[in-house]
Amino acid sequence: MTVASNLAIASAAGEIVTIAVLLYRRIWRTFPMFSIFMVWAFVSDLIGLHFLLSRSDAAYFSFFRLQMVIDSVAMFAVLVELFWSVLRPMRSSLPRGTIVFLALLIAGAGLLIWPLAGTTMDDTLSHNAVGWIQLQQTMAILRIVCFLVMAGFSQVLAIGWRDRELQVATGFGFYSIVSLLVAILESHQYTDAKYHWLDYAVSASYLGTMAYWVVSFSIKEQERKEFSPQMQQFLLQMGGGVRAGRIALTDLPAERSKLKDK
Repeated sequence: MTVASNLAIASAAGEIVTIAVLLYRRIWRTFPMFSIFMVWAFVSDLIGLHFLLSRSDAAYFSFFRLQMVIDSVAMFAVLVELFWSVLRPMRSSLPRGTIVFLALLIAGAGLLIWPLAGTTMDDTLSHNAVGWIQLQQTMAILRIVCFLVMAGFSQVLAIGWRDRELQVATGFGFYSIVSLLVAILESHQYTDAKYHWLDYAVSASYLGTMAYWVVSFSIKEQERKEFSPQMQQFLLQMGGGVRAGRIALTDLPAERSKLKDK
């Protein structure tokens, strides 16, 4: 067995343990998308391991591209879920469109990050390779930004290191920083054998992330704190703005028809 195969087996084993803790501590009820993401990660690792053991490089890279797309979509859903969970103490006071607003906000951040991720790549790379690496780096930067927002505004958001939201974000933040550094180096075609340890470093950081999650999730979560009055007022004003904008867009066709009738 190769080192890559051993790391894939270790990752699958770590994912099984993480999923078991999610089920045992009933965390899947609060974070269903994160739980689905971990199940998908386990299944995709098994499929990738099959291609590695069969030495089918072409099939492996074809599956890798598909996996990257599914990972990106699932990760986007996880990030929306995390921020929506942060708003748990006063979600009942917010309009129904708030979660859509969060999704658009995160998607907008991704669109802003996309051209930034493209500036780190070597000009000699093919257009196809640039697209895949740019997607990988964009998602890594987006995860890091979301982690920094949660950690930097933890007191304002009334979350601490014993809250599941920040635990999940911290794990993704650590793994993303390592994977981003490796992606930047690989984009400059550091593909010589002596640089293969970079790929192993990403796998090691992923194993470390899962170990952190298992330990953190095994500890009882502290009771969520209420937002400060200032934060509650801000969120309600923001929610009111979202609701007003939705009403304005809904009424716009009716207003146009009135003008035509005149």
